[in-house]
Amino acid sequence: MRSIWNGAISFGLVSIPIKLVNATESHSISFRQIHTEDGGRIRYRKVCELEDREVSSAEIGKGWEDADGTIIPITDEDLSHLPLPTAKTIEIVAFVPADRIDPLQMDAAYYLQAGGAPAAKPYTLLREALKRSHKVAIAKYALRGRERLGMLRVVGEAIAMHGLLWPDEVRAPEGVAPETSVTVRDKELDLADALMDTLGEVDLEDLHDEYREAVEEVVAAKAAGETPPEAPSAPSSGKVLDLMAALEKSVRAAKKSRGEEPEKAASEAEEETDQEADQETGSAAEVRHLSQRRSARTAPKGTGGKKSTSTSTAKKTTAAPRKSTAKTAKSTQSAKKTAASKSTAASKSTAKKATAKKTTAKKSAAKKTTTARKRTA
Repeated sequence: MRSIWNGAISFGLVSIPIKLVNATESHSISFRQIHTEDGGRIRYRKVCELEDREVSSAEIGKGWEDADGTIIPITDEDLSHLPLPTAKTIEIVAFVPADRIDPLQMDAAYYLQAGGAPAAKPYTLLREALKRSHKVAIAKYALRGRERLGMLRVVGEAIAMHGLLWPDEVRAPEGVAPETSVTVRDKELDLADALMDTLGEVDLEDLHDEYREAVEEVVAAKAAGETPPEAPSAPSSGKVLDLMAALEKSVRAAKKSRGEEPEKAASEAEEETDQEADQETGSAAEVRHLSQRRSARTAPKGTGGKKSTSTSTAKKTTAAPRKSTAKTAKSTQSAKKTAASKSTAASKSTAKKATAKKTTAKKSAAKKTTTARKRTA
């Protein structure tokens, strides 16, 4: 790797010759500006305002613009004679725990390469001291025309340096956080914890720049005269009215993507009750059965996502009224049949009695007629 700066690490009275090497590289896609009509390149030319002509890089230097617009020329020789001990030295000023460094201060990263055989011993001494102390070194150095702040730490068997912003270069987060007062329930935090546990950790080596790959596919397709691939349909987005439901869906989706069995929701009967209560109060329905979800998460693997006791009890409770209703219906039907049969029997009995009365009346009338005839004779 090519060094971009040569100097030394000042470690008390110890001086370690080193070379500064870039620890990172950019793989981002870059485009050229072109004339849309004919595809010609658009270039920037460096033109001197006084002479109105293009100048070469060899003719270009540095200058400081004063408040009144006056330009004060500054040469590399002027900068090389700065009265600073950090002009060619990375001066370590303190050793602090790593968590004292705010990640917001992190800037570019470099490797510090030992500058030859004489640097091997003191380089290794500093590396092992950092390892054993579990601390990082805070240093000052000068690079590209200004003094900078840095943090030295061990990476593998090498020492790396992260450029740090000066504390006054980090803005305070004023006006960034929501000003609206919001209450977050413990149950919502529990669901958020469940989602975090489900997503788990990731090996950063498995992550890659999908945007760059997609752009390369488009470029390859156009170069071959083919139709560029179409973008997949974006998921519909809208206002989230139910945070708890959104968290639950996220947990299920995360588990499904990992090939895990999504946990069953807590008691469905209780959910409906909660939703009805929320609708009565005019608020969005929320699912609030975190304790049962926790027990399901902490249960041993292999349980196959068994339903909770509350769910079973709720279903039994729901089933009981149905059975009672069925029995009542059957009893009502039986009573109706019994009443109908009794009514039919009564009707038949009444008809028989009426027929018997009619027969008796006929016999009585016949007897009277016979007696009258005998008397007349």
